[in-house]
Amino acid sequence: MIDKNLARGIFILLLALLFGVPAVLHYPIGNFARGGPGLFPTMVSCILGVIGLAMVIRSRFIPSEPLELNLKNIGIIIASLVAFALVSEHLNMIAGIVLMVFIAALAGTNYSWWRNVKVSAMLVLFAFGFQRLLGLNLPLY
Repeated sequence: MIDKNLARGIFILLLALLFGVPAVLHYPIGNFARGGPGLFPTMVSCILGVIGLAMVIRSRFIPSEPLELNLKNIGIIIASLVAFALVSEHLNMIAGIVLMVFIAALAGTNYSWWRNVKVSAMLVLFAFGFQRLLGLNLPLY
């Protein structure tokens, strides 16, 4: 039996290594006064690594839970991401965000259209914030 808590910690540790090692090896880090392109991914990977290590250690002290893979839910989430990409490319990103939220919510245990509307509205507001405040070129409309 694979322990769900241990698997989560190991997965997060692997993600930290996947992004942290190339950042350290291929990009100059610089220093905090003048950070290089490798500083941010290295810092995020270190934080993620500490969280993953804490989860692995914690999994040794709590009762184990069996890991169950629900392929239907994984397929729904992948379909929502594909729908987001296609609709964002051919229509606009706001429609893509709304469609992604409504499709991804099908993977949950209880479906609430009102909650989906609220989540969609918040994600659209974040997208507008990224576009206006950070100057990202997002095709929102």
